[in-house]
Amino acid sequence: MKFLITGAYGFVGTNLCKYLTEKGHECIALDLPAAKREGVPYNSFYSWDQLDSLPEVDAVVHLAGKAHDLKKVSKPESYFEINVGLTQKIFTATEKKAKRFIYFSSIKALDGDTPYAQSKREAEKWLDGRAIVLEPAMIHGPGNKGNLNLLTKVVKKGIPWPLAKFENKRSFTSIGNICAAVEALAERGKNGIYPICDDELVGTNRLIELIAEAYETKPRLWRVPKWMMTTVAAIGSVIHLPLNKERLGKLTEDSVADNSAVKAELGWSAMPIRAEDGLRATLKEFVRAERQEESWRYYYATKEAKYV
Repeated sequence: MKFLITGAYGFVGTNLCKYLTEKGHECIALDLPAAKREGVPYNSFYSWDQLDSLPEVDAVVHLAGKAHDLKKVSKPESYFEINVGLTQKIFTATEKKAKRFIYFSSIKALDGDTPYAQSKREAEKWLDGRAIVLEPAMIHGPGNKGNLNLLTKVVKKGIPWPLAKFENKRSFTSIGNICAAVEALAERGKNGIYPICDDELVGTNRLIELIAEAYETKPRLWRVPKWMMTTVAAIGSVIHLPLNKERLGKLTEDSVADNSAVKAELGWSAMPIRAEDGLRATLKEFVRAERQEESWRYYYATKEAKYV
């Protein structure tokens, strides 16, 4: 099969291209010229000003978009200009050239109230049954540390996690499950909206244990009474401490997705990769990359010292 991948050199696009290429498929990149990098096995490259020249393909996988701005400095309209406007532009340009259009939305499109969530929801509404829409829960995998970065730093530094009394459950999505689902949906999937995630739920406490396992250290889970942490968060909201009501809610809330629709569509009884296996693979790659970086830093520091 021939795939056109937008946002081709991002985290998902890079992993998807490698996966599909290993399976014998052809991948074509659509991205900014500045985003191009070595080591990603695309067969050809197109920039955004070449939409009229795009070839016929079996499937378009539309990944390009504006992600969550955690620092909250982006203008709300920018989400709609990119997540809706760009989607309309790509779909229109490829409607007669592609057998299937796979749009990457977000699980937050279900009920989120941020401009990001609203823009994803509006794009889904505009597509209205003309595309395969994936709504992934938190995606992770080699090369993407963002969503796990805070907890990883906490565990590595030996900082206690004082919220262990809050037993929450979260859905994650291993990049391997994303890649396998995209390939299968491109081959035989019907248009529709499909939330996607790993089968098993993983709580924050268990995630901390997995991180500690990867870094060969002990998890420090402190079961401070909930009322005490709630009081600290309330005070933090008034005097602007790092822990406030909003942050406490985000750190301890449940976030559960339902992947039954995509499994039913593909005839799968289970996702290919178990949640904890996927997380272990991601964390193993974090450790490997960090150790490699430390080795290079040591090498260059030693080399420079010889000439001082």
